[in-house]
Amino acid sequence: MTTAGLTPVPRGHVAAVVTSLEMLTRPPARPLPASPLRLERWRKPGAEKYRQLFRRIGEPWMWFSRLIMAEEQLVSIIQDPGDEIYAVLDARGIEVGILELDFRTEGQCEIGFFGLVPELSGQGHGRWLMAQAMALAWRPGVERVWVHTCTLDHPGALGFYRRQGFTPFARFVETFADPRLAGHLPREASPHVPLIED
Repeated sequence: MTTAGLTPVPRGHVAAVVTSLEMLTRPPARPLPASPLRLERWRKPGAEKYRQLFRRIGEPWMWFSRLIMAEEQLVSIIQDPGDEIYAVLDARGIEVGILELDFRTEGQCEIGFFGLVPELSGQGHGRWLMAQAMALAWRPGVERVWVHTCTLDHPGALGFYRRQGFTPFARFVETFADPRLAGHLPREASPHVPLIED
């Protein structure tokens, strides 16, 4: 049922507008922004190790897809040679971010997950991480780099990707059962998204 252009979301569910963006040519080389952070490639990480970092970064933004995925399915993705996972480490060697690049489709690289812990927000580290992503993604044979974001992400995410040279090409509405109600995320996660129970 729709009313004045609005489509109700079932109680206990969440809706988000997903925007897909792409880059079809390698951007001009720019100096790498200064940062005390560094990348460490995770080769064939275990599911638990991966999920711990995924949760630390994504819980505020309702990242949950990899938390509910069957372990066998998750391992088949994160240990696939075409899926490259990099942990972002701070000066103490503590994992504070993630960059996941998916090359499993020939000629393309999807930035599957890109994020830093909330404590690092607004300090310019995102530009450093994106510069790293561009250097790694645009390798011989890659003709398209793409990413998606949604209205549950950091409010600056869409603008950030556009400033980095990505162009929006598609928009979708995604509706799903609230993962906080099923216990996949704490009830206090993603406080910017109201919890509406059955």
